[in-house]
Amino acid sequence: MTTTTARESNTIFATSAKCALSVATAMIVSGIIPSPPFAVAELNSREANQGGEFNRGSAQQFGGYDLRAENVSEKYGTDLRLSNFTGAEMRDSKLVGAKLNGAYLMKAVAANADFTDADLSDALMDRGVFVNANFTNAILARVVLTSSDLNGANITNADFSDALLDNTMQMKLCKIATGTNPTTGVNTRKSLNCTGGRGNVGSPSRYMTEEDAQKPEAQFEASRFSAYQTK
Repeated sequence: MTTTTARESNTIFATSAKCALSVATAMIVSGIIPSPPFAVAELNSREANQGGEFNRGSAQQFGGYDLRAENVSEKYGTDLRLSNFTGAEMRDSKLVGAKLNGAYLMKAVAANADFTDADLSDALMDRGVFVNANFTNAILARVVLTSSDLNGANITNADFSDALLDNTMQMKLCKIATGTNPTTGVNTRKSLNCTGGRGNVGSPSRYMTEEDAQKPEAQFEASRFSAYQTK
């Protein structure tokens, strides 16, 4: 009876593994099996080409992208509704006139970014860095800005109606708030409830609990949020 030693077993295993790897590589090269996505960047690129997550039409995928000093509005167009900028590096980027309704900007680093004339209604912007960003004439109705840093931001004529802000940041913004939004006609200080004495007491869903609150106009059809939606 033949007994296989440990060294012989290791040699057999190594040889089998090499053969399996060679076969798999040959199958990938020949196109029998698809090559797997090797990096997050490649996955993001494919999602962007498909029109964003869940194929939501105008939505695009920029999650984790490096967009520093990029003219995003010029390069990708101004229709960026529902687009994903989560964790994106956006220092000095330009999003002038961009439609960012319902966009995801959580944890985005957008210091010195230019959001002049942008519509950010219903965007999720919590835990973001917007230091020295320019929000002149921007609409930020019902945005979520909790734990975000807007120190030094230009909010001239910005509309923060029913936005969620930390009280400390809300008070800082009230010290510099001025003007009236040219699109909505809402006074910036009033939208921040600067004279209310209790901080910003609004919320994105206030219309569901308060009779005097105006229900926001629907920006998208319900079918746009289906996981089965195709282009």
